[in-house]
Amino acid sequence: MDIKTNYDKTKNADNDQLPIDLNDLISAVQSLPEEHRKTLQNPLNRVVEYTKRRRRILNLIQEALSQLRMDMKYLMFDLEATRRERDAYKDGFESDF
Repeated sequence: MDIKTNYDKTKNADNDQLPIDLNDLISAVQSLPEEHRKTLQNPLNRVVEYTKRRRRILNLIQEALSQLRMDMKYLMFDLEATRRERDAYKDGFESDF
């Protein structure tokens, strides 16, 4: 896969936007003569793929943290409700004696 094809695929993907610096590097490499471009094509493609993979991993981590926060809120709510129920039963049990 050449730089231009890889760049076009990435440019069209909304959730895999590349950093501006990497886009500038891609443009600079594309403007080089063919023999230099061929030399840099594979390393640049690896950097692009690494950057996209890192972005996906970061998004997954952020989603997992958001889900963890939500789960913690539900657990805290459930704990508070359980404590209130316990206290209500305890007060009702003590008032029977």
